Amino acid sequence: MQLDRCLRSFALSPHLSPRPPSPLAAYRVHGHPLALRSAFHTSTSLFAKKRNAMPPKKAAAAEKKILLGRPGNNLKIGIVGLPNVGKSSFFNTLSKTDLGKAANFPYATINPEEARIPVPDPRFDWLCELYKPASRVPAFLTCIDIAGLTAGASTGAGLGNAFLSHVRAVDGIFQVVRAFDDAEVIHVEGDVDPCRDMEIISTELRLKDIEWVEKHLEGLKKTGRALGNTSLADKARKEEIATVQKIYDVLTKENKDVRKVDWNNKEIDVVNGLQLLTAKPVTYLVNLSERDYIRKKNKWLPKIKAWIDEHNPGDPLIPFSVALEERLANMSDEERKEEEQKIGTTSALGKITQAGYSSLDLIRYFTCGPDEVRAWTIRKGTKAPQAAGVIHSDFENKFVCGEIMSYDDLREYGSEAAVKAAGKLRQQGKPYEMVDGDIAYWKAGA
Repeated sequence: MQLDRCLRSFALSPHLSPRPPSPLAAYRVHGHPLALRSAFHTSTSLFAKKRNAMPPKKAAAAEKKILLGRPGNNLKIGIVGLPNVGKSSFFNTLSKTDLGKAANFPYATINPEEARIPVPDPRFDWLCELYKPASRVPAFLTCIDIAGLTAGASTGAGLGNAFLSHVRAVDGIFQVVRAFDDAEVIHVEGDVDPCRDMEIISTELRLKDIEWVEKHLEGLKKTGRALGNTSLADKARKEEIATVQKIYDVLTKENKDVRKVDWNNKEIDVVNGLQLLTAKPVTYLVNLSERDYIRKKNKWLPKIKAWIDEHNPGDPLIPFSVALEERLANMSDEERKEEEQKIGTTSALGKITQAGYSSLDLIRYFTCGPDEVRAWTIRKGTKAPQAAGVIHSDFENKFVCGEIMSYDDLREYGSEAAVKAAGKLRQQGKPYEMVDGDIAYWKAGA
Protein backbone atom coordinates (compact mmCIF):
# COMPACT_ATOMS: atom_id res chain seq x y z
CA MET A 1 0.00 0.00 0.00
CA GLN A 2 2.80 2.41 0.87
CA LEU A 3 4.44 1.76 -2.48
CA ASP A 4 1.14 2.48 -4.32
CA ARG A 5 0.67 5.79 -2.45
CA CYS A 6 4.26 6.83 -3.23
CA LEU A 7 3.83 6.08 -6.89
CA ARG A 8 0.49 7.94 -7.07
CA SER A 9 1.95 11.04 -5.43
CA PHE A 10 4.95 10.82 -7.76
CA ALA A 11 2.60 10.67 -10.79
CA LEU A 12 0.49 13.65 -9.57
CA SER A 13 3.45 15.89 -8.81
CA PRO A 14 2.88 19.36 -10.41
CA HIS A 15 6.58 19.59 -11.34
CA LEU A 16 6.33 16.71 -13.72
CA SER A 17 4.55 16.50 -17.07
CA PRO A 18 1.23 14.57 -16.91
CA ARG A 19 2.55 11.73 -18.98
CA PRO A 20 0.31 8.62 -18.67
CA PRO A 21 2.02 5.48 -17.56
CA SER A 22 2.50 2.83 -20.19
CA PRO A 23 0.48 -0.40 -19.90
CA LEU A 24 3.65 -2.21 -19.01
CA ALA A 25 4.39 0.27 -16.21
CA ALA A 26 0.80 -0.10 -14.89
CA TYR A 27 1.11 -3.85 -15.02
CA ARG A 28 4.34 -3.68 -13.02
CA VAL A 29 2.85 -1.27 -10.46
CA HIS A 30 -0.42 -3.08 -9.80
CA GLY A 31 0.44 -6.62 -10.71
CA HIS A 32 4.06 -7.12 -9.63
CA PRO A 33 5.30 -4.52 -7.13
CA LEU A 34 8.18 -6.79 -6.07
CA ALA A 35 9.33 -7.00 -9.67
CA LEU A 36 9.44 -3.19 -9.88
CA ARG A 37 11.37 -3.01 -6.63
CA SER A 38 13.82 -5.61 -8.01
CA ALA A 39 14.23 -3.72 -11.27
CA PHE A 40 14.76 -0.45 -9.36
CA HIS A 41 17.37 -2.12 -7.15
CA THR A 42 19.19 -3.59 -10.21
CA SER A 43 19.34 -0.26 -12.05
CA THR A 44 20.70 1.59 -9.01
CA SER A 45 23.28 -1.15 -8.53
CA LEU A 46 24.42 -0.78 -12.13
CA PHE A 47 24.61 3.01 -11.69
CA ALA A 48 26.70 2.58 -8.56
CA LYS A 49 29.04 0.19 -10.37
CA LYS A 50 29.51 2.63 -13.24
CA ARG A 51 30.10 5.49 -10.81
CA ASN A 52 32.66 3.50 -8.81
CA ALA A 53 34.42 1.96 -11.82
CA MET A 54 38.15 2.74 -11.84
CA PRO A 55 39.65 4.38 -14.94
CA PRO A 56 41.83 2.07 -17.03
CA LYS A 57 45.39 1.83 -15.79
CA LYS A 58 48.05 3.58 -17.79
CA ALA A 59 50.74 1.38 -19.26
CA ALA A 60 53.79 1.36 -17.02
CA ALA A 61 56.56 3.58 -18.37
CA ALA A 62 59.61 1.65 -19.51
CA GLU A 63 62.41 1.81 -16.97
CA LYS A 64 65.23 4.03 -18.17
CA LYS A 65 68.38 1.97 -18.65
CA ILE A 66 71.40 2.97 -16.56
CA LEU A 67 74.62 3.28 -18.55
CA LEU A 68 77.55 0.98 -17.90
CA GLY A 69 80.60 2.77 -16.54
CA ARG A 70 81.56 5.55 -14.19
CA PRO A 71 78.90 8.29 -14.02
CA GLY A 72 80.09 11.73 -15.03
CA ASN A 73 81.04 13.90 -17.99
CA ASN A 74 84.85 14.01 -17.61
CA LEU A 75 85.50 10.55 -19.00
CA LYS A 76 88.81 9.27 -20.35
CA ILE A 77 89.83 6.80 -23.03
CA GLY A 78 93.06 4.78 -22.86
CA ILE A 79 95.27 3.61 -25.73
CA VAL A 80 95.94 -0.10 -25.15
CA GLY A 81 97.91 -2.75 -27.03
CA LEU A 82 101.01 -4.90 -27.11
CA PRO A 83 104.42 -3.17 -27.18
CA ASN A 84 105.61 -1.76 -30.55
CA VAL A 85 102.24 -1.68 -32.28
CA GLY A 86 102.28 2.12 -32.73
CA LYS A 87 100.44 3.29 -29.59
CA SER A 88 102.74 6.16 -28.60
CA SER A 89 103.24 7.32 -32.20
CA PHE A 90 99.46 7.33 -32.60
CA PHE A 91 99.07 9.28 -29.34
CA ASN A 92 101.60 11.88 -30.52
CA THR A 93 99.87 12.43 -33.89
CA LEU A 94 96.45 12.49 -32.24
CA SER A 95 97.50 15.01 -29.58
CA LYS A 96 99.94 16.92 -31.81
CA THR A 97 102.58 16.52 -29.10
CA ASP A 98 105.69 14.44 -28.48
CA LEU A 99 104.61 13.30 -25.01
CA GLY A 100 104.41 9.65 -26.02
CA LYS A 101 107.74 7.82 -25.81
CA ALA A 102 107.89 6.15 -29.22
CA ALA A 103 110.86 3.74 -29.45
CA ASN A 104 111.78 0.43 -31.07
CA PHE A 105 111.84 -1.58 -27.84
CA PRO A 106 109.20 -2.81 -25.36
CA TYR A 107 108.06 -0.69 -22.41
CA ALA A 108 109.33 2.61 -23.78
CA THR A 109 106.21 4.03 -22.11
CA ILE A 110 106.05 3.42 -18.36
CA ASN A 111 104.05 6.26 -16.85
CA PRO A 112 100.86 7.13 -18.74
CA GLU A 113 100.68 10.41 -20.65
CA GLU A 114 97.47 12.43 -20.94
CA ALA A 115 96.20 14.89 -23.56
CA ARG A 116 92.91 16.60 -24.41
CA ILE A 117 91.97 16.05 -28.04
CA PRO A 118 89.50 18.43 -29.79
CA VAL A 119 86.55 16.47 -31.19
CA PRO A 120 85.85 17.60 -34.77
CA ASP A 121 82.27 18.70 -35.36
CA PRO A 122 80.98 20.49 -38.50
CA ARG A 123 78.09 21.87 -36.42
CA PHE A 124 80.53 23.68 -34.14
CA ASP A 125 82.38 25.08 -37.17
CA TRP A 126 79.12 26.38 -38.68
CA LEU A 127 78.07 28.02 -35.41
CA CYS A 128 81.42 29.80 -35.21
CA GLU A 129 80.90 31.09 -38.76
CA LEU A 130 77.42 32.35 -37.82
CA TYR A 131 78.25 34.07 -34.52
CA LYS A 132 81.91 34.99 -35.24
CA PRO A 133 82.73 34.82 -31.52
CA ALA A 134 85.82 36.14 -29.78
CA SER A 135 86.38 32.71 -28.18
CA ARG A 136 85.84 29.25 -29.67
CA VAL A 137 85.90 26.18 -27.39
CA PRO A 138 85.12 22.78 -28.99
CA ALA A 139 84.34 19.53 -27.19
CA PHE A 140 87.37 17.54 -26.00
CA LEU A 141 88.19 13.87 -25.53
CA THR A 142 90.75 13.07 -22.80
CA CYS A 143 93.15 10.43 -24.09
CA ILE A 144 95.73 8.41 -22.11
CA ASP A 145 98.80 6.65 -23.54
CA ILE A 146 99.24 3.43 -21.53
CA ALA A 147 102.25 1.08 -21.41
CA GLY A 148 102.24 -2.02 -23.60
CA LEU A 149 100.73 -5.23 -22.31
CA THR A 150 102.23 -8.71 -22.75
CA ALA A 151 101.01 -12.24 -22.17
CA GLY A 152 100.99 -12.95 -18.43
CA ALA A 153 100.23 -9.34 -17.45
CA SER A 154 97.33 -10.49 -15.23
CA THR A 155 99.88 -12.35 -13.05
CA GLY A 156 102.34 -9.44 -13.00
CA ALA A 157 104.50 -10.19 -16.07
CA GLY A 158 106.21 -7.18 -17.65
CA LEU A 159 104.51 -4.05 -16.38
CA GLY A 160 101.34 -6.08 -15.87
CA ASN A 161 100.07 -4.80 -12.53
CA ALA A 162 100.83 -1.14 -13.32
CA PHE A 163 99.37 -1.55 -16.82
CA LEU A 164 96.10 -3.02 -15.57
CA SER A 165 95.70 -0.38 -12.86
CA HIS A 166 96.08 2.30 -15.56
CA VAL A 167 93.44 0.57 -17.70
CA ARG A 168 91.12 0.43 -14.68
CA ALA A 169 91.46 4.22 -14.31
CA VAL A 170 90.07 4.97 -17.80
CA ASP A 171 86.49 4.65 -19.04
CA GLY A 172 87.01 3.29 -22.55
CA ILE A 173 89.70 1.63 -24.66
CA PHE A 174 91.33 2.35 -28.01
CA GLN A 175 92.93 -1.03 -28.75
CA VAL A 176 95.71 -0.56 -31.30
CA VAL A 177 96.34 -3.69 -33.38
CA ARG A 178 99.43 -4.05 -35.58
CA ALA A 179 98.72 -5.28 -39.13
CA PHE A 180 101.86 -4.03 -40.91
CA ASP A 181 105.12 -5.87 -41.62
CA ASP A 182 108.36 -4.03 -40.91
CA ALA A 183 111.55 -5.92 -40.17
CA GLU A 184 112.99 -2.84 -38.47
CA VAL A 185 110.17 -2.70 -35.89
CA ILE A 186 110.47 -5.71 -33.62
CA HIS A 187 107.36 -7.57 -32.42
CA VAL A 188 107.31 -8.79 -28.83
CA GLU A 189 105.76 -12.11 -29.93
CA GLY A 190 108.27 -12.60 -32.75
CA ASP A 191 105.94 -12.12 -35.75
CA VAL A 192 102.87 -10.16 -36.85
CA ASP A 193 99.56 -11.86 -36.04
CA PRO A 194 96.79 -9.39 -35.11
CA CYS A 195 94.26 -12.07 -34.09
CA ARG A 196 96.73 -13.63 -31.66
CA ASP A 197 97.51 -10.17 -30.26
CA MET A 198 93.81 -9.38 -29.74
CA GLU A 199 93.36 -12.73 -28.03
CA ILE A 200 96.24 -11.92 -25.65
CA ILE A 201 94.73 -8.53 -24.69
CA SER A 202 91.23 -10.02 -24.28
CA THR A 203 92.51 -12.93 -22.18
CA GLU A 204 94.62 -10.77 -19.86
CA LEU A 205 91.79 -8.29 -19.20
CA ARG A 206 89.34 -11.11 -18.55
CA LEU A 207 91.74 -13.00 -16.25
CA LYS A 208 92.28 -9.88 -14.16
CA ASP A 209 88.50 -9.39 -13.91
CA ILE A 210 88.05 -13.03 -12.84
CA GLU A 211 90.65 -12.58 -10.09
CA TRP A 212 89.01 -9.31 -8.98
CA VAL A 213 85.45 -10.72 -8.96
CA GLU A 214 86.51 -13.96 -7.25
CA LYS A 215 88.01 -12.07 -4.30
CA HIS A 216 84.96 -9.84 -4.04
CA LEU A 217 82.60 -12.81 -4.17
CA GLU A 218 84.50 -14.65 -1.43
CA GLY A 219 84.23 -11.64 0.84
CA LEU A 220 80.51 -11.26 0.19
CA LYS A 221 79.82 -14.93 0.86
CA LYS A 222 81.68 -14.83 4.17
CA THR A 223 79.54 -11.96 5.43
CA GLY A 224 76.43 -13.40 3.78
CA ARG A 225 76.23 -16.56 5.88
CA ALA A 226 74.49 -14.74 8.71
CA LEU A 227 71.94 -12.97 6.48
CA GLY A 228 68.25 -13.45 7.20
CA ASN A 229 65.15 -13.16 5.01
CA THR A 230 63.20 -10.41 6.74
CA SER A 231 65.46 -7.37 6.61
CA LEU A 232 65.45 -5.31 3.40
CA ALA A 233 69.18 -4.75 3.80
CA ASP A 234 69.75 -8.51 4.03
CA LYS A 235 67.65 -9.11 0.91
CA ALA A 236 69.61 -6.42 -0.97
CA ARG A 237 72.90 -8.03 0.07
CA LYS A 238 71.66 -11.43 -1.15
CA GLU A 239 70.73 -9.88 -4.50
CA GLU A 240 74.21 -8.38 -4.71
CA ILE A 241 75.81 -11.77 -4.05
CA ALA A 242 73.64 -13.34 -6.77
CA THR A 243 74.66 -10.61 -9.25
CA VAL A 244 78.38 -10.98 -8.50
CA GLN A 245 78.02 -14.74 -8.94
CA LYS A 246 76.35 -14.10 -12.31
CA ILE A 247 79.23 -11.81 -13.35
CA TYR A 248 81.72 -14.52 -12.35
CA ASP A 249 79.83 -17.11 -14.41
CA VAL A 250 79.77 -14.79 -17.46
CA LEU A 251 83.55 -14.43 -17.29
CA THR A 252 84.41 -18.07 -16.50
CA LYS A 253 81.68 -20.24 -17.99
CA GLU A 254 80.38 -18.15 -20.89
CA ASN A 255 83.81 -16.64 -21.68
CA LYS A 256 82.19 -13.28 -22.41
CA ASP A 257 83.24 -9.74 -21.69
CA VAL A 258 80.97 -8.10 -19.11
CA ARG A 259 79.89 -5.34 -21.54
CA LYS A 260 78.37 -7.96 -23.86
CA VAL A 261 75.60 -8.97 -21.42
CA ASP A 262 72.19 -7.29 -21.17
CA TRP A 263 72.14 -6.40 -17.45
CA ASN A 264 69.15 -4.89 -15.65
CA ASN A 265 69.52 -1.65 -13.69
CA LYS A 266 70.12 -3.29 -10.31
CA GLU A 267 72.82 -5.47 -11.82
CA ILE A 268 74.42 -2.50 -13.59
CA ASP A 269 74.80 -0.74 -10.23
CA VAL A 270 76.81 -3.75 -9.00
CA VAL A 271 78.85 -4.00 -12.22
CA ASN A 272 79.71 -0.29 -12.10
CA GLY A 273 80.80 -0.60 -8.48
CA LEU A 274 83.36 -3.26 -9.45
CA GLN A 275 85.03 -1.11 -12.16
CA LEU A 276 85.70 -4.13 -14.33
CA LEU A 277 88.13 -3.99 -17.26
CA THR A 278 85.87 -5.96 -19.62
CA ALA A 279 82.95 -3.62 -18.90
CA LYS A 280 84.73 -0.78 -20.73
CA PRO A 281 83.80 -0.09 -24.37
CA VAL A 282 86.49 -1.03 -26.92
CA THR A 283 87.24 0.54 -30.32
CA TYR A 284 89.67 -1.52 -32.39
CA LEU A 285 92.21 0.59 -34.35
CA VAL A 286 94.05 -1.46 -36.96
CA ASN A 287 97.44 0.07 -37.77
CA LEU A 288 98.24 -0.56 -41.46
CA SER A 289 101.18 0.38 -43.63
CA GLU A 290 100.68 3.59 -45.59
CA ARG A 291 100.49 1.61 -48.82
CA ASP A 292 97.77 -0.74 -47.53
CA TYR A 293 95.75 2.13 -46.07
CA ILE A 294 95.80 4.08 -49.34
CA ARG A 295 94.81 1.06 -51.45
CA LYS A 296 92.31 -0.11 -48.76
CA LYS A 297 93.63 -3.67 -48.79
CA ASN A 298 95.31 -5.79 -46.14
CA LYS A 299 95.42 -9.55 -45.73
CA TRP A 300 94.62 -9.32 -42.01
CA LEU A 301 91.52 -7.09 -42.14
CA PRO A 302 88.97 -9.86 -42.96
CA LYS A 303 90.45 -12.09 -40.22
CA ILE A 304 90.36 -9.24 -37.68
CA LYS A 305 86.73 -8.49 -38.56
CA ALA A 306 85.85 -12.20 -38.20
CA TRP A 307 87.57 -12.34 -34.78
CA ILE A 308 85.62 -9.30 -33.53
CA ASP A 309 82.32 -10.70 -34.85
CA GLU A 310 82.96 -13.97 -33.03
CA HIS A 311 84.28 -12.67 -29.71
CA ASN A 312 82.95 -9.11 -29.30
CA PRO A 313 80.23 -8.52 -31.90
CA GLY A 314 79.27 -4.90 -32.42
CA ASP A 315 82.59 -3.37 -31.39
CA PRO A 316 83.77 -0.78 -33.97
CA LEU A 317 86.82 -1.39 -36.17
CA ILE A 318 88.70 1.52 -37.77
CA PRO A 319 91.68 0.95 -40.11
CA PHE A 320 94.30 3.74 -40.10
CA SER A 321 98.01 4.24 -40.72
CA VAL A 322 100.29 5.79 -38.12
CA ALA A 323 102.98 6.19 -40.80
CA LEU A 324 100.66 8.29 -42.96
CA GLU A 325 99.32 10.27 -39.99
CA GLU A 326 102.87 11.16 -38.92
CA ARG A 327 103.68 12.38 -42.42
CA LEU A 328 100.50 14.46 -42.70
CA ALA A 329 101.03 15.92 -39.21
CA ASN A 330 104.22 17.66 -40.38
CA MET A 331 102.44 19.51 -43.19
CA SER A 332 100.58 22.79 -43.24
CA ASP A 333 96.80 22.68 -43.71
CA GLU A 334 97.10 23.51 -47.41
CA GLU A 335 99.86 20.98 -48.00
CA ARG A 336 97.88 18.30 -46.18
CA LYS A 337 94.78 18.91 -48.32
CA GLU A 338 96.85 18.73 -51.50
CA GLU A 339 98.52 15.51 -50.35
CA GLU A 340 95.18 13.90 -49.42
CA GLN A 341 93.79 14.76 -52.86
CA LYS A 342 96.91 13.34 -54.49
CA ILE A 343 96.81 9.99 -52.66
CA GLY A 344 93.01 9.71 -52.76
CA THR A 345 92.41 9.29 -49.02
CA THR A 346 92.16 11.35 -45.84
CA SER A 347 93.37 11.26 -42.27
CA ALA A 348 91.41 8.93 -39.97
CA LEU A 349 92.16 10.86 -36.77
CA GLY A 350 88.90 12.81 -36.76
CA LYS A 351 86.87 9.64 -37.27
CA ILE A 352 88.80 7.90 -34.48
CA THR A 353 88.30 10.78 -32.04
CA GLN A 354 84.55 10.92 -32.70
CA ALA A 355 84.28 7.12 -32.35
CA GLY A 356 85.99 7.25 -28.95
CA TYR A 357 83.73 10.12 -27.83
CA SER A 358 80.61 8.23 -28.90
CA SER A 359 81.77 4.96 -27.32
CA LEU A 360 81.69 6.67 -23.92
CA ASP A 361 78.03 7.71 -24.53
CA LEU A 362 79.08 11.36 -24.63
CA ILE A 363 77.10 14.07 -26.42
CA ARG A 364 77.42 17.86 -26.48
CA TYR A 365 75.22 20.90 -26.38
CA PHE A 366 76.21 24.43 -27.40
CA THR A 367 76.08 27.89 -25.87
CA CYS A 368 76.40 30.60 -28.49
CA GLY A 369 76.95 34.35 -28.60
CA PRO A 370 79.34 37.02 -29.88
CA ASP A 371 81.66 36.46 -26.91
CA GLU A 372 81.94 32.69 -27.13
CA VAL A 373 80.69 29.59 -28.95
CA ARG A 374 81.31 26.58 -26.75
CA ALA A 375 80.52 22.86 -26.86
CA TRP A 376 79.73 21.34 -23.45
CA THR A 377 80.25 17.61 -22.98
CA ILE A 378 77.57 15.63 -21.13
CA ARG A 379 76.50 12.00 -21.06
CA LYS A 380 73.45 10.66 -22.87
CA GLY A 381 70.33 10.93 -20.73
CA THR A 382 71.46 14.06 -18.85
CA LYS A 383 68.57 16.26 -17.68
CA ALA A 384 68.52 20.02 -18.22
CA PRO A 385 69.53 21.07 -14.65
CA GLN A 386 72.56 18.76 -14.64
CA ALA A 387 73.54 19.93 -18.13
CA ALA A 388 73.42 23.53 -16.90
CA GLY A 389 75.48 22.51 -13.88
CA VAL A 390 78.38 21.58 -16.18
CA ILE A 391 78.87 25.33 -16.67
CA HIS A 392 78.46 26.25 -12.99
CA SER A 393 76.94 24.48 -10.00
CA ASP A 394 74.70 27.52 -9.30
CA PHE A 395 72.98 26.96 -12.64
CA GLU A 396 71.94 23.51 -11.43
CA ASN A 397 71.13 24.42 -7.83
CA LYS A 398 69.04 27.49 -8.81
CA PHE A 399 67.75 26.16 -12.11
CA VAL A 400 64.59 27.83 -13.44
CA CYS A 401 64.36 26.72 -17.06
CA GLY A 402 66.26 26.53 -20.32
CA GLU A 403 65.50 28.16 -23.64
CA ILE A 404 66.34 25.42 -26.15
CA MET A 405 66.54 25.30 -29.92
CA SER A 406 67.96 22.53 -32.04
CA TYR A 407 70.98 23.01 -34.25
CA ASP A 408 68.95 21.77 -37.24
CA ASP A 409 66.29 24.46 -36.69
CA LEU A 410 68.90 27.22 -36.43
CA ARG A 411 70.58 25.93 -39.56
CA GLU A 412 67.24 25.85 -41.40
CA TYR A 413 65.99 29.30 -40.34
CA GLY A 414 69.36 31.06 -40.28
CA SER A 415 69.03 33.17 -37.12
CA GLU A 416 67.76 33.03 -33.55
CA ALA A 417 65.07 35.61 -34.35
CA ALA A 418 63.77 33.50 -37.24
CA VAL A 419 63.77 30.36 -35.07
CA LYS A 420 61.76 32.21 -32.40
CA ALA A 421 59.33 33.62 -34.99
CA ALA A 422 58.73 30.10 -36.29
CA GLY A 423 57.84 28.93 -32.77
CA LYS A 424 60.83 26.61 -32.57
CA LEU A 425 62.43 28.16 -29.46
CA ARG A 426 61.21 26.05 -26.53
CA GLN A 427 61.20 26.62 -22.80
CA GLN A 428 62.18 23.40 -21.06
CA GLY A 429 62.00 22.58 -17.36
CA LYS A 430 63.73 20.14 -15.04
CA PRO A 431 62.42 16.91 -16.63
CA TYR A 432 63.84 17.75 -20.09
CA GLU A 433 66.46 15.30 -21.35
CA MET A 434 69.14 16.98 -23.45
CA VAL A 435 69.57 16.02 -27.11
CA ASP A 436 72.90 16.02 -28.92
CA GLY A 437 73.27 19.36 -30.74
CA ASP A 438 70.86 21.37 -28.57
CA ILE A 439 71.62 25.10 -28.29
CA ALA A 440 70.81 26.25 -24.76
CA TYR A 441 70.35 29.50 -22.82
CA TRP A 442 69.89 28.84 -19.10
CA LYS A 443 67.83 30.81 -16.60
CA ALA A 444 68.70 30.49 -12.92
CA GLY A 445 67.35 32.13 -9.77
CA ALA A 446 69.26 34.68 -7.74
